[in-house]
Amino acid sequence: MKLTLFTSAFCAPCHAARATVAQAQELVPGLEVTELDVAAHTAEAEAADIRSTPTLVIEGDAGSFRAAGAPSLNQLLRALASVSA
Repeated sequence: MKLTLFTSAFCAPCHAARATVAQAQELVPGLEVTELDVAAHTAEAEAADIRSTPTLVIEGDAGSFRAAGAPSLNQLLRALASVSA
């Protein structure tokens, strides 16, 4: 399963999202996490149609999930479960 976290440097909710993603990564075996700063990775952000930060994009065997904002750990774990096989 792959999680991409789109962030920006001066985004307070991005800090909270990073912490939550780190917690989930400890709990979910095999979770591959990539963080992309939208200013440094403009092409990827435009291709993914990122309009706000933080935005999470999760891709799994059973589909994909996308949400803007900083999730709680429970919200993120539910999203991960929804796309896993």
